[in-house]
Amino acid sequence: MPLANKTRQLIEFKGTTLPVVVVTVRSLHPEALAEAASALFGDDEFFDGDAALLELSQIVDVPEPDWRRLKQVLKSHGLNVIGVRGGSEELRYGAAFAGLPTYAAGERSAPPTTACQAAPSPLPEKADLISAAAPPTVVAAATAPTVFIERPLRSGQQVYARGGDLVVLAAVNAGAEVIADGNIHIYAPLHGRALAGASGAADARIVCTRFDAELVSVAGLYRTFDNGVPVEMAGRPVQVRLSATPGEETGKLIVEPLQTD
Repeated sequence: MPLANKTRQLIEFKGTTLPVVVVTVRSLHPEALAEAASALFGDDEFFDGDAALLELSQIVDVPEPDWRRLKQVLKSHGLNVIGVRGGSEELRYGAAFAGLPTYAAGERSAPPTTACQAAPSPLPEKADLISAAAPPTVVAAATAPTVFIERPLRSGQQVYARGGDLVVLAAVNAGAEVIADGNIHIYAPLHGRALAGASGAADARIVCTRFDAELVSVAGLYRTFDNGVPVEMAGRPVQVRLSATPGEETGKLIVEPLQTD
């Protein structure tokens, strides 16, 4: 018996869970945001085309935003802005006119955040202009394989251990960058940039046997060394972490000599 002909549907609906990065912005000046993002992520794409919502609830400066330019700034780091949430009615109306609809905020616990500081500074921390909440589907660091790098990294090269730890057994030269969602262990000179806890893991650490970094970051809080690292840490074992010890300032980035004896 011949099979009955079935009309092929031109549209099908399937449920899915789409990871969305929520990017809290504290300024709508494209130049300031571009500088803040570049200070942490460099000039390369950091995300992999993730969808993003702009959280506008903390906006204090309200010019007439150039939404197209703002989208371009985040697009250059691998984020595709699909809409906004929060903020004033005027801001939301302007965003909608630019093709960015408003999404309601979900009632869920606050996820870990990755913060981009306003500009490079030798100070341990500064007020941030951007913080990006990591997508909930990122693989936990403890369940992902550790990435090992056994070759020196030259200026302009970048290694990202998505969802896990990174172990580097050769020099990270000036201008090179190592990134991990978990911890970073560098058993060689660090002359470039190291960013641990890139998806918001506040308990991540950077451990280095010979410290001479340009920039270090944990869970988005960063410190630069434009004038060189302090003498007591130069060329020595160092660990970088967020404060967790009672009596320490909460949320402070700690860069300290590593006790090896």
